[in-house]
Amino acid sequence: MSESYVSFPDAIRWFEFTADVPPEIVDWLLEMGSMTRRFEQHCSKVSVIPQRECFIARAELSDEEAEQLPESERYWLREIVLCGDDEPWLLGRTVIPLETLTGPDQALVDLGTLPLGRYLFSGNHLSRDYIHLGQQAGHWARRSRLRLSDKPLLLTEIFLPASPVYPRAAQDVKSD
Repeated sequence: MSESYVSFPDAIRWFEFTADVPPEIVDWLLEMGSMTRRFEQHCSKVSVIPQRECFIARAELSDEEAEQLPESERYWLREIVLCGDDEPWLLGRTVIPLETLTGPDQALVDLGTLPLGRYLFSGNHLSRDYIHLGQQAGHWARRSRLRLSDKPLLLTEIFLPASPVYPRAAQDVKSD
């Protein structure tokens, strides 16, 4: 992939109110179900390109991430590009405290090219504490603290211009 992507998680401007975001975008950003499933309604194939998967220390979290997660000896970091029909649609960054990776949820470190949503939304033990809406370099973003069997993880998603989040007319102008 030759396109350069915005970096994670710096410079995301988080909005205090959903009124700061156009209604057609809010509908996407406040999706409570699986974004993977929603994307699948707009393409033939959703795929994941892992960018970075490793354990990191708390010092490597942004200040904002550290505020959203409990203290932990280390955290599993997963950064991916999610594609629709091989077109990059979303940058995803998941930060998971070591204490969340217990029992069957240890499988989170082995997702590889499996979309996170396929794992998270396959069981009944998922809840969402909140969704924050934001923007980075003109790209819409959202951040959710999810709980898997009541154990936290933080998911930040940045929606790239080719994704169906953006009105079709804006995408058509981009390709001219």
